[in-house]
Amino acid sequence: MAIIQIKGLQFSYDRKHEAINNINLNIEKGKWVAVVGPNGSGKSTLAKLLVGLLEADKGTIFIDGLELNQKNIKEIRKKIGIVFQNPDNQFVGVTVRHDIAFGLENQLVPQPEIVKLVNEYAELVGMKDYLDKEPHQLSGGEKQRVAIAGALAMNQEIMIFDEATSMLDPEGKKDITNFIIKLNEEFEKTLITITHDLEFARKADYIIVINEGSIMMEGIPEEIFSQSEILKSIDLDIPFSLRLYERAKKDEKLKDNEKLLEALWAYCLKM
Repeated sequence: MAIIQIKGLQFSYDRKHEAINNINLNIEKGKWVAVVGPNGSGKSTLAKLLVGLLEADKGTIFIDGLELNQKNIKEIRKKIGIVFQNPDNQFVGVTVRHDIAFGLENQLVPQPEIVKLVNEYAELVGMKDYLDKEPHQLSGGEKQRVAIAGALAMNQEIMIFDEATSMLDPEGKKDITNFIIKLNEEFEKTLITITHDLEFARKADYIIVINEGSIMMEGIPEEIFSQSEILKSIDLDIPFSLRLYERAKKDEKLKDNEKLLEALWAYCLKM
């Protein structure tokens, strides 16, 4: 069942060049979809359209059966949340406690319930000991955890991560990646990760490749990685394991070793 349906979506910032050009897309409930593409391809624009931060010029978006429009926007934002690339841009509270509570307060959740949810989700993301910390006392990865806790506390079914790991150090990136996997596998959230990092994207159930505002191709990771020349043609950096596989396929001594090539391909998809 599609929890997100996009039909004929178009958007332009300047009315001359299409940032999003006739996108049609269905995203199934409970799936992790990675939207990949080079810088300026329209990935982040699509994310902002999905949460109603931008208004489409043409086309329709349905979130869990509700059309995205001014009439339904409040109800839709109870269903879908976004974590942006720069965590500083969305930290709105004076402390971690206030930041996680912000969305709940806007929804007029009773105070005792807010306290309960803030503690519950701060603990879930490993930030319970930081509830009284101010933003400047946190690392980038910790701020991202706070943003995730705030979205989880609002019990949103769909979460979008817009380049949410790109500004983090390797340890922070690993932590957030592992938590995204946990959200999908244990909490059965529908996830959309916007990224140019194919190493990260290959962990998803499904990959959508966008270039110049249009869907270039889509499929499961195996199908997408089999089209590596197309990925390279739009300046996407293919994973090291895929480069290793391709090199083995061309090597005169290795190209006929089917077992080795199968093992490398499996490694490419799983690592």
